[in-house]
Amino acid sequence: MADRRRLTKLSKFLALILRHQPERFGLVLDEEGWASFPEVMEILRGLPNFRWATRADVMAVVEQGSGEGSPDPSSRGFGATSADSVEPRSRAAQAEAYAEAGKRRFQVEGKRIRARYGHSLARPIRYEPCTPPSRLYHGTSPDTLASIRREGLKPMERQYVHLSPEPETAIRVGTRHADRPVVLTVRAAEAHAAGVEFHQADEDVYLAKHIPVEFLEFPRGYGYETI
Repeated sequence: MADRRRLTKLSKFLALILRHQPERFGLVLDEEGWASFPEVMEILRGLPNFRWATRADVMAVVEQGSGEGSPDPSSRGFGATSADSVEPRSRAAQAEAYAEAGKRRFQVEGKRIRARYGHSLARPIRYEPCTPPSRLYHGTSPDTLASIRREGLKPMERQYVHLSPEPETAIRVGTRHADRPVVLTVRAAEAHAAGVEFHQADEDVYLAKHIPVEFLEFPRGYGYETI
């Protein structure tokens, strides 16, 4: 099996062809984002940089994650536990959160493979509706709070807003957008009762098209009161 560095590279390429640019490689996705696993393997074998990749390597990325997108455990502010602000943790706690970051981004069923979430395709990817937990969380940059306060949470360049079931997970996701992210609390049960549709991509990722501002709780210390 390939080493971790190669698996990370493979994970990023799978994200490219399964989330963003399947047409560039002649890959067809169905309305739920599924592609032919044999066709994906043919694409890999046809590229000099990925001829080394075997089915076992792809399955390692699917089943174990690759660490793609994992934040640097030594970065400032990573891994805070408060939803109001991000304070540094101990090195041990940071390392533990780093180890958890290789979550499953892909799914295989028989001869089909797909990305679980994160698509930027023009054609929407369908997920079954679900009943969300009472609260969900969204990590973001402090710079976005003014627009979120006006418009609620929107998917921007993606198809869905990504939400986390735990504040710690939302903080980890938020470090992709800011060194010291903030976490918004989503009153998901109330939003669902009011007609907002939720989907669950995996155990750590919930999705919604839009979260109106009346169902959001903002962090203190950024010029906003908790709603």
